[in-house]
Amino acid sequence: MLSGSVYLLRALATAVATVFASPALLVPAAARNWAAWNRRRAGRLLGEGLDGGNPGWPQSLGWALAHVALGLPLGLIALLCLGNIVVGVVAATTWWIFPPSTRPTLLSFFDLHISDWPTALLGGSVQIAVLGAIAWWVLPVLARLHARMCLAVLEPSDREQLAERVGVLTRSRVGVVDAHGAELRRIERDLHDGTQARLVTIAMQLGLARESLDDDPELVATLLRRAHETAEEAMVELRTVLQTIYPPILADRGLDGALTSLAARSTVPVRIELAALGPLPAAVEAVAYYVIAEALTNVTKHADATGIALRVERTDDVLLINVTDDGRGGVDESRGTGIAGMRRRVAALDGTVDLDSPPDGPTTLAVEVPCGS
Repeated sequence: MLSGSVYLLRALATAVATVFASPALLVPAAARNWAAWNRRRAGRLLGEGLDGGNPGWPQSLGWALAHVALGLPLGLIALLCLGNIVVGVVAATTWWIFPPSTRPTLLSFFDLHISDWPTALLGGSVQIAVLGAIAWWVLPVLARLHARMCLAVLEPSDREQLAERVGVLTRSRVGVVDAHGAELRRIERDLHDGTQARLVTIAMQLGLARESLDDDPELVATLLRRAHETAEEAMVELRTVLQTIYPPILADRGLDGALTSLAARSTVPVRIELAALGPLPAAVEAVAYYVIAEALTNVTKHADATGIALRVERTDDVLLINVTDDGRGGVDESRGTGIAGMRRRVAALDGTVDLDSPPDGPTTLAVEVPCGS
């Protein structure tokens, strides 16, 4: 009731403001911003998340006319209803303070003449009950009616939706290209500074061993031993680099086994729920693995949590990942918590990442990745 009543009162206020600000609405930017703000307000009432930019100017002007035509009467109904509830409370308790000539108008909704306490209490109670019932059942319905009108009039056209979709995909592609370039530079740097350097050392050690083969057998043995140790170290480094490209555990044990291994290695206890996932594309498995690994690492480093709940399931052709911890919350993406990297990985597959982290927690990371063929 409260949300519906407040919405209608605000609808009345914005309708009146629209009438007085009608000259300003001839400015396209002002009209679009005003309409977009009201669209977000209607979406919040109906619990519908709205994406996309501001509506077009002609669409905004059409909404302004519809909003005034519907918002004014519905808002006045809410104002009349709630106002007379207040009048009923005041009249039923303070009627005796007013002069006798004004007492008949105190309970104006029923036009009762108040001359004694029984009439005041009975009339006031009936007025409050009737108007309270209207406010409880009718006003929320009227508020949703107005909100649906706003969303219907301001719904983006197919062209606007397509333009917004193209914009999202363009930003996603740019992010993926940047991330891919950064990843290639990292791999090149790791191979150059690590594996390549060790291979050069091995070549030098073997060259020295070949030159000393006839003159100093003991030196040859030492050089060969060092070359062997360096080769093993190079193999470890090379394996580490390869794991950052595609974790071998995914190939060996699949996503279920890889996530179970991640949960087992976490220093914060993880309660894991894995539904039947079915066959998944390799790219989807890799993204899911890295996103969950990053999420568990973030919780361990920053959240001061005592437990993590991990749920992974597949609904139709969408992989759903939900990571919730009981930590302190208040995650700030601008402080380099790895969320931006997650978003880039997921956006590369046209997925979404939603983070809910109020102060004092809990923090919930919800990821959706399309996994259809």
